[in-house]
Amino acid sequence: MEEQAVELPYPAQLTDPTRIRAAYLRMAKVALEEDFGDGADVSTLATVPADATGTKVMRARQAGVISGLDALAIVAEVADERHVELVPLVADGDRVEAGDEVARVEGKIQHILMLERTLLNILSHASGIATQTRAWVDAVEAAATSPQGCKVRDSRKTLPGMRMLEKRAIVHGGGYPHRYNLGDQVMVKDNHVELSNAAEAYARVREFLGEDATTWVEVEVDTLDQLSDLLAEGKARPPQVLLDNFTVEDTRKAVELRDQLAPQVLLESSGGLTLDVAGDYAAAGVESVAVGGLTHSVRALDIGLD
Repeated sequence: MEEQAVELPYPAQLTDPTRIRAAYLRMAKVALEEDFGDGADVSTLATVPADATGTKVMRARQAGVISGLDALAIVAEVADERHVELVPLVADGDRVEAGDEVARVEGKIQHILMLERTLLNILSHASGIATQTRAWVDAVEAAATSPQGCKVRDSRKTLPGMRMLEKRAIVHGGGYPHRYNLGDQVMVKDNHVELSNAAEAYARVREFLGEDATTWVEVEVDTLDQLSDLLAEGKARPPQVLLDNFTVEDTRKAVELRDQLAPQVLLESSGGLTLDVAGDYAAAGVESVAVGGLTHSVRALDIGLD
């Protein structure tokens, strides 16, 4: 019986409320320490009456996808002594247009102004990732030819301390996150095979893990010859192969080769991909594209506190 391709693994950390909360608490404490660690906000204390209360609105200034509201709730909790309440008006993952209200911030005006930049930094950064991810998802979904479709995946190219925020933003944008950390899955990349080749490196990983191991392994190849050797008959094949810096034409050839030798193996394109050619790679037949730029080169979504 022909083996069937399996589903990509999903990082358990991104659905674990305890892990999510712990990560956001760490991020919130660092962010607040950066703003309040060396003295008072003189400009606010000097110009705004201490007893003044009111409401300010977070408003999108451009269209996009919202992410980070769950993190802002933790920031408001950590800063509870500042008597500020965050009231979301949309949900993470929602599309918004320019001018739409995203959330209300209620409480003492002094404290709202002190927290303004921290709140906007987190929300605009995460929403920028979610917005860019959604653009990629829309592009590949319309063009995918694999029976499993084509998923948009991220990388570990995240800012220290913000991995949870950034990877959940990928999810809110419709993406399918890669491994959360080095222990989640095995990624055999070019630096791991300098003294051998991709097929030998994969054999060593299987030996290290043990024959009964269920750990997901992805192996990177740079050429069609490497792919052919890795998928050759009689060899144990990895569940997933990453095609690094392949042209669209070579990607089509790789898909044809995979279909002939090991149709159960999933293929992923990565390396220098841009949004304007995302659909071409999806149309070539890969099951996913990995895009480091979703996190390391993102442009923040313009959101203001009015």
